[in-house]
Amino acid sequence: MRVIVRYFFRTLRLILTPFILLSEKLNTPKSLSRTAEEQALADEASKNLALYQFSACPFCMKIRKEIARLGLNIETRNAQHYPQYRAALEAGGGSIKVPCLKVQRDDGSERWL
Repeated sequence: MRVIVRYFFRTLRLILTPFILLSEKLNTPKSLSRTAEEQALADEASKNLALYQFSACPFCMKIRKEIARLGLNIETRNAQHYPQYRAALEAGGGSIKVPCLKVQRDDGSERWL
């Protein structure tokens, strides 16, 4: 019975994923308008950030929409489809739970949020 339930939800996820991603594309807000200098400062502040995420995760989608709304250039790394990102997330973050933000500090240390 447990196997049937597991496959039911996997199939449901497979069916709903394209609709979730389409919904994100259609509902992503416009970014804030900034001057070139302000945008350069925002880009400089966010250059050491990387978001580990899954493409169809609703929490990740919410974070990506907020990043787009704020007009930040944060690198997104799909830990679902790329094993090197998944391994880095598990090693640095402690477990494979997304969304997870990796902050690379200037002294070379890392912080996982």
